[in-house]
Amino acid sequence: MKQTIFLFRHNRRKFLKDVSLAFGATAMGLPMASFASSCQSSGSDKENTQVEQTGQDNGQNRKLGIALVGLGNYATNQLAPALQETEHCYLAGIVTGTPSKAETWKRKYKIPEKNIYNYETYDQIADNPDIDIIYIVLPNGMHAEYTVRGARAKKHIISEKPMATSVADCQRMIEACKENKVKLSIGYRLHFEPHHQRVMELGQQQVYGPVQRIEAEDSFVIGGSPDRWRLDKELAGGGPLMDLGIYCVQGAIYTMGKTPVAVTAKFGEVTRPDFFDEVEQSINWQMEFADGAMANCTTSYNKNQNLLYGKAEKGWWRLQPSFGYSGIQGETSEGPMNLPNVNQQARQMDDFALCILDDREIPVPGEMGLRDVRILESIYEAARTGNRVEIKV
Repeated sequence: MKQTIFLFRHNRRKFLKDVSLAFGATAMGLPMASFASSCQSSGSDKENTQVEQTGQDNGQNRKLGIALVGLGNYATNQLAPALQETEHCYLAGIVTGTPSKAETWKRKYKIPEKNIYNYETYDQIADNPDIDIIYIVLPNGMHAEYTVRGARAKKHIISEKPMATSVADCQRMIEACKENKVKLSIGYRLHFEPHHQRVMELGQQQVYGPVQRIEAEDSFVIGGSPDRWRLDKELAGGGPLMDLGIYCVQGAIYTMGKTPVAVTAKFGEVTRPDFFDEVEQSINWQMEFADGAMANCTTSYNKNQNLLYGKAEKGWWRLQPSFGYSGIQGETSEGPMNLPNVNQQARQMDDFALCILDDREIPVPGEMGLRDVRILESIYEAARTGNRVEIKV
């Protein structure tokens, strides 16, 4: 395989084309996590090297092996470190198109050579009993293909958010996992974070009465070169709405415990046309709920914002910062939340491992990812047309 396949170092458009040519494209409940469970320690188990190498510890204490597919920033700086703290799963393998990365990870995490794959040998993962779960950490436009292929390899799947870049691809992912009898989860880490779990309780249990209004903002200033996959429509599916705005959609929905019925939206001004010639620079939207509550949301790649706010009949709550990997702070109309910051990714992956080991329902399943992509598509339609768009889920 050509070395030009190396992720993110390759030209963004040619990258997707080369992958497709090389390998071919393979052809509404809202479970609320217990707030009490968020206070349980995720812990770490670094004592038994036998567990790390085999994924086994006398049967009942088995740890499931995870292979990370794509070794970009998120896998490198968040998921791999989190897998050093997990109790029910461990880093068993990697899939990368960059030999230098493979060698670095092999040494750093003591990954056996037989558990290291590239994109040409990816399907051979089916023959590896060390790997139980595949975590897709590739650009959005590649989630569907690698999920389908992973499911056909009979491995359970975690797909990073957004689940895919179209409703059709989400449906294809769900069907592939069902056909192959494997579980599918989406990387919605904040469902396992104490402050966000508290917001779920405050809103869904109407602690301060019915929710009246939600404000959600998630933005950052994108820098570097404009030639990056997040600004490529084919690879990213869109701009900050797909990348960051999905957290606002999620936050509003799990505050309410229900799906919005309609949206209105408007694209923001493009002030950096050299960066935003394919995807939006910013977008504002409003989500209507059947009981009259409204969620006002905004996301941008050209400012810094980080807020989830809820106003109810008899009180309010605010998370600010709200959507980061750490440093979340919360308060209510009664005072500070005084909740811990935790390793969100470790809890997320441990929960999925337990869902597999205990054969229980997943709190963040593929169907939730499909619902959210359908809402994102509705927001884009509303912004393009200027019309109020009803959401059919």
